[in-house]
Amino acid sequence: MRRMALVILSALLLSACDIHVDAERSENVASICEPLMFEQSPFTHCTADPARDEVFTALAPEDEAPYRSLRAFADDAAASAGVVMAMNGGMYDQDGEPIGYFVEGAERLHALNRADGPGNFHLMPNGVFFGAADGGWRVMDTDRFAAEVSERPAFATQSGPMLVIGGELHPEFDPDGENRKIRNGVGVDANGRAHFLVSEAPVSFGKMARLYRDVLNVDNALFLDGTVSVLWDAPRGRMDSGVPIGPIVAVRTRENDQ
Repeated sequence: MRRMALVILSALLLSACDIHVDAERSENVASICEPLMFEQSPFTHCTADPARDEVFTALAPEDEAPYRSLRAFADDAAASAGVVMAMNGGMYDQDGEPIGYFVEGAERLHALNRADGPGNFHLMPNGVFFGAADGGWRVMDTDRFAAEVSERPAFATQSGPMLVIGGELHPEFDPDGENRKIRNGVGVDANGRAHFLVSEAPVSFGKMARLYRDVLNVDNALFLDGTVSVLWDAPRGRMDSGVPIGPIVAVRTRENDQ
Protein backbone atom coordinates (compact mmCIF):
# COMPACT_ATOMS: atom_id res chain seq x y z
CA MET A 1 0.00 0.00 0.00
CA ARG A 2 2.86 2.37 0.83
CA ARG A 3 4.47 1.73 -2.57
CA MET A 4 1.14 2.33 -4.32
CA ALA A 5 0.71 5.65 -2.51
CA LEU A 6 4.24 6.72 -3.47
CA VAL A 7 3.60 5.93 -7.15
CA ILE A 8 0.41 8.01 -7.13
CA LEU A 9 2.17 10.90 -5.36
CA SER A 10 5.07 10.81 -7.81
CA ALA A 11 2.71 10.92 -10.80
CA LEU A 12 0.87 13.91 -9.39
CA LEU A 13 4.11 15.74 -8.62
CA LEU A 14 5.38 15.16 -12.15
CA SER A 15 2.28 16.80 -13.57
CA ALA A 16 2.12 19.61 -11.00
CA CYS A 17 3.48 22.18 -13.45
CA ASP A 18 0.35 21.65 -15.56
CA ILE A 19 -2.13 22.04 -12.70
CA HIS A 20 -3.74 25.33 -11.73
CA VAL A 21 -5.56 25.54 -8.41
CA ASP A 22 -8.98 27.16 -8.70
CA ALA A 23 -10.02 27.71 -5.09
CA GLU A 24 -13.35 29.34 -5.91
CA ARG A 25 -14.60 26.10 -7.50
CA SER A 26 -13.45 23.93 -4.59
CA GLU A 27 -15.96 24.94 -1.95
CA ASN A 28 -18.93 22.79 -0.88
CA VAL A 29 -18.79 20.44 -3.87
CA ALA A 30 -17.57 16.84 -3.75
CA SER A 31 -15.15 15.56 -6.36
CA ILE A 32 -16.32 12.67 -8.54
CA CYS A 33 -12.69 11.69 -9.19
CA GLU A 34 -10.27 9.44 -7.33
CA PRO A 35 -6.85 7.86 -7.91
CA LEU A 36 -6.79 4.32 -9.24
CA MET A 37 -3.84 1.97 -9.72
CA PHE A 38 -3.93 -0.78 -12.35
CA GLU A 39 -0.99 -3.03 -13.07
CA GLN A 40 1.44 -0.49 -11.56
CA SER A 41 0.08 2.37 -13.70
CA PRO A 42 -1.62 5.37 -12.05
CA PHE A 43 -4.93 6.71 -13.35
CA THR A 44 -7.51 9.23 -12.26
CA HIS A 45 -11.00 7.72 -12.39
CA CYS A 46 -14.07 9.98 -12.44
CA THR A 47 -17.58 8.52 -12.17
CA ALA A 48 -20.71 10.33 -13.35
CA ASP A 49 -23.92 8.93 -11.87
CA PRO A 50 -27.21 9.75 -13.62
CA ALA A 51 -28.90 9.84 -10.20
CA ARG A 52 -27.08 13.08 -9.43
CA ASP A 53 -25.04 14.22 -12.44
CA GLU A 54 -25.52 15.60 -15.93
CA VAL A 55 -23.15 15.10 -18.86
CA PHE A 56 -22.76 17.56 -21.71
CA THR A 57 -20.37 18.53 -24.46
CA ALA A 58 -18.86 21.93 -25.17
CA LEU A 59 -16.86 23.28 -28.08
CA ALA A 60 -16.99 27.07 -28.24
CA PRO A 61 -18.86 30.16 -27.06
CA GLU A 62 -21.76 30.97 -29.36
CA ASP A 63 -20.55 32.18 -32.79
CA GLU A 64 -16.92 32.11 -31.67
CA ALA A 65 -13.86 29.92 -32.19
CA PRO A 66 -13.36 26.79 -30.03
CA TYR A 67 -12.19 27.21 -26.45
CA ARG A 68 -8.96 25.20 -27.11
CA SER A 69 -8.30 24.81 -23.35
CA LEU A 70 -10.06 23.81 -20.16
CA ARG A 71 -9.06 27.17 -18.67
CA ALA A 72 -10.92 29.06 -21.40
CA PHE A 73 -13.95 26.83 -20.89
CA ALA A 74 -13.86 27.41 -17.12
CA ASP A 75 -13.60 31.16 -17.66
CA ASP A 76 -16.89 31.08 -19.58
CA ALA A 77 -18.99 31.23 -16.42
CA ALA A 78 -22.32 30.60 -18.13
CA ALA A 79 -21.11 27.52 -20.03
CA SER A 80 -19.20 25.95 -17.14
CA ALA A 81 -21.64 26.71 -14.30
CA GLY A 82 -21.82 23.81 -11.85
CA VAL A 83 -19.13 21.75 -13.58
CA VAL A 84 -17.34 19.28 -11.34
CA MET A 85 -15.28 17.53 -14.02
CA ALA A 86 -14.26 18.15 -17.62
CA MET A 87 -11.77 16.66 -20.06
CA ASN A 88 -10.93 16.84 -23.73
CA GLY A 89 -13.53 14.77 -25.51
CA GLY A 90 -12.73 13.62 -29.02
CA MET A 91 -10.61 14.04 -32.15
CA TYR A 92 -10.33 17.41 -33.87
CA ASP A 93 -8.65 19.28 -36.73
CA GLN A 94 -5.99 22.00 -36.61
CA ASP A 95 -8.62 24.61 -35.76
CA GLY A 96 -10.03 22.61 -32.85
CA GLU A 97 -13.18 21.59 -34.73
CA PRO A 98 -14.44 17.99 -34.33
CA ILE A 99 -13.71 15.59 -37.17
CA GLY A 100 -16.46 13.18 -36.15
CA TYR A 101 -20.07 13.25 -35.01
CA PHE A 102 -20.54 15.99 -32.46
CA VAL A 103 -23.73 17.19 -30.80
CA GLU A 104 -23.92 20.00 -28.26
CA GLY A 105 -27.20 21.03 -26.67
CA ALA A 106 -29.11 18.79 -29.14
CA GLU A 107 -27.55 20.70 -32.06
CA ARG A 108 -25.45 18.67 -34.49
CA LEU A 109 -22.19 20.46 -35.24
CA HIS A 110 -20.59 17.67 -37.28
CA ALA A 111 -22.02 14.67 -39.13
CA LEU A 112 -21.13 11.06 -38.37
CA ASN A 113 -17.75 10.21 -39.93
CA ARG A 114 -17.52 6.70 -41.40
CA ALA A 115 -14.61 7.36 -43.75
CA ASP A 116 -11.36 5.41 -43.86
CA GLY A 117 -8.12 7.16 -43.05
CA PRO A 118 -4.96 7.19 -40.94
CA GLY A 119 -4.49 7.61 -37.20
CA ASN A 120 -6.27 6.45 -34.08
CA PHE A 121 -9.67 7.78 -35.15
CA HIS A 122 -9.69 5.39 -38.11
CA LEU A 123 -8.45 2.32 -36.22
CA MET A 124 -11.81 0.65 -36.76
CA PRO A 125 -14.12 0.25 -35.06
CA ASN A 126 -14.34 3.74 -33.67
CA GLY A 127 -17.38 4.87 -31.72
CA VAL A 128 -19.69 7.44 -30.19
CA PHE A 129 -20.36 8.48 -26.59
CA PHE A 130 -23.86 9.96 -26.41
CA GLY A 131 -27.08 10.33 -24.47
CA ALA A 132 -29.43 12.68 -22.69
CA ALA A 133 -27.92 15.13 -20.22
CA ASP A 134 -29.36 13.34 -17.19
CA GLY A 135 -29.02 9.72 -18.23
CA GLY A 136 -29.31 7.09 -20.90
CA TRP A 137 -25.60 7.49 -21.57
CA ARG A 138 -24.08 4.98 -23.94
CA VAL A 139 -20.93 4.12 -25.82
CA MET A 140 -21.56 2.40 -29.15
CA ASP A 141 -19.39 1.52 -32.12
CA THR A 142 -20.01 3.77 -35.12
CA ASP A 143 -21.64 1.22 -37.42
CA ARG A 144 -24.07 0.12 -34.72
CA PHE A 145 -24.81 3.74 -33.85
CA ALA A 146 -25.61 4.48 -37.51
CA ALA A 147 -27.91 1.45 -37.72
CA GLU A 148 -29.76 1.79 -34.41
CA VAL A 149 -29.87 5.44 -33.34
CA SER A 150 -32.39 7.49 -35.28
CA GLU A 151 -33.12 10.33 -32.84
CA ARG A 152 -30.53 12.99 -32.21
CA PRO A 153 -29.14 12.79 -28.67
CA ALA A 154 -28.70 15.76 -26.36
CA PHE A 155 -24.93 15.34 -26.55
CA ALA A 156 -22.54 13.18 -28.54
CA THR A 157 -18.89 12.94 -29.45
CA GLN A 158 -17.29 10.51 -31.90
CA SER A 159 -13.74 9.32 -31.36
CA GLY A 160 -11.66 6.24 -31.82
CA PRO A 161 -10.66 3.59 -31.50
CA MET A 162 -13.14 1.74 -29.35
CA LEU A 163 -11.36 0.20 -26.37
CA VAL A 164 -13.97 -2.43 -25.44
CA ILE A 165 -16.71 -3.63 -27.78
CA GLY A 166 -19.46 -5.82 -26.35
CA GLY A 167 -17.17 -7.04 -23.58
CA GLU A 168 -14.28 -7.83 -25.95
CA LEU A 169 -11.05 -5.87 -26.33
CA HIS A 170 -10.43 -4.12 -29.64
CA PRO A 171 -9.02 -6.85 -31.94
CA GLU A 172 -6.00 -4.75 -32.99
CA PHE A 173 -4.66 -4.25 -29.45
CA ASP A 174 -1.69 -6.09 -27.98
CA PRO A 175 -2.08 -6.94 -24.28
CA ASP A 176 0.38 -4.19 -23.37
CA GLY A 177 1.91 -2.75 -26.53
CA GLU A 178 4.90 -0.44 -26.79
CA ASN A 179 2.84 2.51 -28.06
CA ARG A 180 2.34 4.22 -24.69
CA LYS A 181 0.98 7.70 -24.12
CA ILE A 182 -1.01 9.72 -21.61
CA ARG A 183 -4.55 8.74 -22.61
CA ASN A 184 -8.15 9.42 -21.65
CA GLY A 185 -11.38 7.60 -22.35
CA VAL A 186 -14.97 6.94 -21.33
CA GLY A 187 -17.13 3.86 -20.76
CA VAL A 188 -20.61 3.20 -19.42
CA ASP A 189 -21.41 0.33 -17.04
CA ALA A 190 -24.56 -1.77 -16.68
CA ASN A 191 -25.95 0.67 -14.09
CA GLY A 192 -25.71 3.58 -16.52
CA ARG A 193 -22.75 5.27 -14.84
CA ALA A 194 -20.14 6.93 -17.07
CA HIS A 195 -16.55 6.12 -16.14
CA PHE A 196 -13.98 8.67 -17.30
CA LEU A 197 -10.28 7.79 -17.10
CA VAL A 198 -7.11 9.77 -17.63
CA SER A 199 -3.76 8.08 -17.16
CA GLU A 200 -1.17 9.84 -15.02
CA ALA A 201 1.67 8.08 -16.86
CA PRO A 202 2.00 6.74 -20.41
CA VAL A 203 -0.02 3.55 -20.95
CA SER A 204 -0.89 1.25 -23.84
CA PHE A 205 -4.30 0.87 -25.45
CA GLY A 206 -4.43 -2.73 -24.23
CA LYS A 207 -3.86 -1.88 -20.58
CA MET A 208 -6.48 0.88 -20.59
CA ALA A 209 -8.98 -1.41 -22.30
CA ARG A 210 -8.43 -4.19 -19.75
CA LEU A 211 -8.90 -1.72 -16.91
CA TYR A 212 -12.29 -0.80 -18.32
CA ARG A 213 -13.36 -4.40 -18.89
CA ASP A 214 -11.83 -6.23 -15.94
CA VAL A 215 -11.96 -3.66 -13.12
CA LEU A 216 -14.68 -1.17 -14.00
CA ASN A 217 -16.92 -3.86 -15.55
CA VAL A 218 -17.59 -1.81 -18.65
CA ASP A 219 -18.67 -3.66 -21.81
CA ASN A 220 -18.25 -0.70 -24.17
CA ALA A 221 -15.53 1.92 -23.78
CA LEU A 222 -14.15 4.58 -26.10
CA PHE A 223 -10.72 6.16 -26.39
CA LEU A 224 -11.06 9.95 -26.38
CA ASP A 225 -7.49 11.07 -27.09
CA GLY A 226 -3.83 10.66 -26.22
CA THR A 227 -0.83 12.87 -25.42
CA VAL A 228 -3.08 15.95 -25.20
CA SER A 229 -5.29 14.37 -22.49
CA VAL A 230 -6.20 16.88 -19.76
CA LEU A 231 -8.54 16.96 -16.77
CA TRP A 232 -10.35 19.63 -14.78
CA ASP A 233 -11.32 18.31 -11.35
CA ALA A 234 -13.02 21.46 -10.09
CA PRO A 235 -13.66 20.50 -6.43
CA ARG A 236 -10.00 19.59 -5.96
CA GLY A 237 -8.72 22.61 -7.85
CA ARG A 238 -6.96 20.59 -10.54
CA MET A 239 -6.76 22.34 -13.90
CA ASP A 240 -4.46 20.64 -16.44
CA SER A 241 -3.01 22.65 -19.30
CA GLY A 242 -1.03 21.77 -22.39
CA VAL A 243 -1.33 21.94 -26.16
CA PRO A 244 -4.59 23.30 -27.64
CA ILE A 245 -7.52 20.87 -27.46
CA GLY A 246 -10.83 20.57 -29.30
CA PRO A 247 -14.17 19.18 -28.07
CA ILE A 248 -14.79 19.01 -24.33
CA VAL A 249 -16.98 16.61 -22.35
CA ALA A 250 -18.10 17.81 -18.93
CA VAL A 251 -20.08 16.72 -15.88
CA ARG A 252 -22.13 18.96 -13.62
CA THR A 253 -23.89 17.93 -10.43
CA ARG A 254 -27.52 18.96 -10.20
CA GLU A 255 -28.05 21.79 -7.71
CA ASN A 256 -30.49 19.95 -5.50
CA ASP A 257 -27.90 17.21 -4.95
CA GLN A 258 -25.03 19.48 -3.96
